[in-house]
Amino acid sequence: MIKTKIKKAMAFAGISAITIATLGTSAFAATQIGTGTVTGDSSFDSPINWDGTYGNTGNASGSVSNILVTATVEPTLNMEISTWTIDLGTLIAGTESTGSVNIEIGTNAANGASITARSQSGWLTNTADNTIQINDLTTDWVAESYKFYSATWATADSTVSGFSQTANANTEVDSNTTENTIYTSNKPQDKNGVNDVVFTVWATANAQTPAWNYEDHITFTVTGNF
Repeated sequence: MIKTKIKKAMAFAGISAITIATLGTSAFAATQIGTGTVTGDSSFDSPINWDGTYGNTGNASGSVSNILVTATVEPTLNMEISTWTIDLGTLIAGTESTGSVNIEIGTNAANGASITARSQSGWLTNTADNTIQINDLTTDWVAESYKFYSATWATADSTVSGFSQTANANTEVDSNTTENTIYTSNKPQDKNGVNDVVFTVWATANAQTPAWNYEDHITFTVTGNF
């Protein structure tokens, strides 16, 4: 009789322990009380859970992740030329005459920019007779020289790491279609002053070059590599 009572007591104790454990788990387990959502897109849905307690010790929380932030920076590209005239003065046979302009670039192009210079005549042209030219060709039976030259200033306008700029044109001009590259850079750069590149025209007359006025027009083209 005593053994039977002991067994019943043990059985009751076991059931009580299981019941308490079960109740304890359900009473204190996190409970979803809501959902974090994005309007019109269920892929962002995530639970908002409550820890099951009240008062200052209780709390509920949840997260919605991967909300996208976007922005756009519009491209910019500017070129400034210091003056509209390159005056070579009076040409003396066998002596180089030069004239220059300064050019400034400002751009946020990720891969920098370049400048080309194109002679619109292809040479210096006699203003009274366009068959007479100052260049290294002998179409008019007299070979002279007409060259484009460029060089960078010592100080760069860019603070971007790895920035470099090159200007090393030194070419005879005898075409009105050739785009002669006079400057290149590889990163964004500020427009600060007018001093990225010095562009120079060199001309040399021959003792037989006919006396008269000569001129050319130059087109400068800037290209940003965004």
